Amino acid sequence: MSIQSRLTPLNPEQMSDDQRQVIEAILSGPRGNLDGPFLAWVHSPQLADHAQQLGAFCRYHTQLPLRLTELAILATASWWKSQAEWQIHAPIAREAGVAESVIEDLRQGREPDFEASDEALVYQLAQELYATRRVGDALYRQAVETFGEAAVVELVGVLGYYALVAMTLNVFEVRRGTNESLPFDETRLMEHG
Repeated sequence: MSIQSRLTPLNPEQMSDDQRQVIEAILSGPRGNLDGPFLAWVHSPQLADHAQQLGAFCRYHTQLPLRLTELAILATASWWKSQAEWQIHAPIAREAGVAESVIEDLRQGREPDFEASDEALVYQLAQELYATRRVGDALYRQAVETFGEAAVVELVGVLGYYALVAMTLNVFEVRRGTNESLPFDETRLMEHG
């Protein structure tokens, strides 16, 4: 799948040894591709290396089931209106068991009608954190009682990491080359600018 962005394309002959090493590490890891933010981050190989290690943990090794991790990622992609993040993770979320109605409501910016209480809790925590930059005591206690303290720490890590991903994808206008229309309307995104 082709990826487009506003970044200068990397020419293999002009890459530094550090860039080659981090690309090799990403390609040999659990992702196996340079999809998403990695073609941007590789312009700064040290950032790319640290970010891909954090991302591998957030995506593959938290205590949360994949369904909840992907829901958190979609909540983030929806909040940031991150086209490529949504394009990459909506199919993964679907496969992980997130209901189609939840996925569509998130894409439309609507609060989903969750059947699973753990999904509703992940969504509420993400929304409150993004909207207020805090999480109130009652919601915090409920999350810790439901998931455990370590898993809540990891959930916040997932939200923070994928916010970084979304910002990277948005600033550098990273797009997956597909025939599908973009998930978020671009005309309304830059009205304030």
